[in-house]
Amino acid sequence: MSMDPLDNWVVQVRKGVLELAILNAIGARRRYGYDLVKELVDSPLLGVTEGTVYPLLSRLRTQGLIATELEESAEGPARKYYVLTRNGRKTLERMNAHFDQLVTDIAQRRAAPSSERKK
Repeated sequence: MSMDPLDNWVVQVRKGVLELAILNAIGARRRYGYDLVKELVDSPLLGVTEGTVYPLLSRLRTQGLIATELEESAEGPARKYYVLTRNGRKTLERMNAHFDQLVTDIAQRRAAPSSERKK
């Protein structure tokens, strides 16, 4: 049984925008890891799991786009917060500009509904 082409496309789009979604979430404010994961997992269109987010956070940290800050917690072990680095902010601005332009370009090329083409 073959996979629906739409299903495959949706999977690829999710993979492509997940990094952007993570950086935008961290860019909005300093984020506690678990809260960030919970927010992303609760977004049904992203379709991510906890096991997907933490490896990406690690890679983004290795790339120098995000940094971690440990903060003591009265409720248990220290909490790890994620913040954008200066390079992360610059990269995020460029990524958002590219994404916005891509969406604009695609929208301009989208075919008119069949009802409009008949006019």
